[in-house]
Amino acid sequence: MTTRDPAATPGLRLLGLAMDAYKMVFTNPALSPPRPVRRSGFDFEARIESVREEARDVVSITLVRPDGGQLPSWRPGSHLDVFLPSGRQRQYSLCGDPRERFRYRIAVRRIADGAGGSLEVHGLRPGAALRVRGPRNAFTYVDSAPSYLFVAAGIGITPILPMVRAAGDRGRLVYLGRSRETMPFLGELPGDAEIRPDDEAGTPDIPAILATATPGAAVYVCGPPPVLEAAQRALFALNPTGSLHTERFSAPPVRDGREFHITLARSGRQVRVGATETTLQAVRRELPDAVFSCRQGFCGTCKTRVLSGDIDHRDRTLTAGERRDHMLTCVSRAAGESLVLDL
Repeated sequence: MTTRDPAATPGLRLLGLAMDAYKMVFTNPALSPPRPVRRSGFDFEARIESVREEARDVVSITLVRPDGGQLPSWRPGSHLDVFLPSGRQRQYSLCGDPRERFRYRIAVRRIADGAGGSLEVHGLRPGAALRVRGPRNAFTYVDSAPSYLFVAAGIGITPILPMVRAAGDRGRLVYLGRSRETMPFLGELPGDAEIRPDDEAGTPDIPAILATATPGAAVYVCGPPPVLEAAQRALFALNPTGSLHTERFSAPPVRDGREFHITLARSGRQVRVGATETTLQAVRRELPDAVFSCRQGFCGTCKTRVLSGDIDHRDRTLTAGERRDHMLTCVSRAAGESLVLDL
């Protein structure tokens, strides 16, 4: 009796070739380096059409053009730069429907001890004007994966929700949170979504969740740092043919940092930057009004001219030309002992 090699069937052979091509592009670090933020649209004035409570301490804001015109197109994973009345600039993920060209929707969780942006957003009312920029995309949805596993924790559902819709029956969502009353958009999830609030299911086992992804799946994770770090530690051991895509809503910790000094050229003051703090944090001890926004190296708000010194670039957005004499102080550091900044 002879057996037939399944790989010899034309259908499976084509599937295997497609999987190989996908893995080569999206799981090989040499072929898939960090990409600059993709930009579209422009700065424009928007008007708040509605403010809606979506969960405890979470509101959604719907934005329209004052003239009722069309808004720039966007893809799942995109965010807006929002300039608040105080002058603060913050990034918020678009969580509506990309096919809706006349409205944007963002959602913001109120953080009582945060930097003030969320508190200000929760004080906004319909009819208020806001300046926005974008959309921009630092969390690109790859629409060619054979399957998807989406893991959203808390407000991390905002960039994930449009991706889940785009993936359709190729995707599966696991939604984590403290309790159902704190988890926005429960009524908009697909019927097969797994909802796992801590007060019902206990502390989530991230490796166990990731282990349910099919081989070669694109795994998208968005949430607080412990969730992201657990995913980064576990995924490739569990699913070496898969790809991991993450977005965080807080500044990443400084890794492999060394102490160095900066000189603020306009005043001549010298500032020590500790091994575990960012250049931005050190600058703001002397210049509290120094501007910043994302604190993750992609928005470019904190871009600063460097007059002297070698730079350890850790951003995702500066061009090769900009890197010669500029840095993003929120993530980049000195490659040597010191830097002189045009501040």
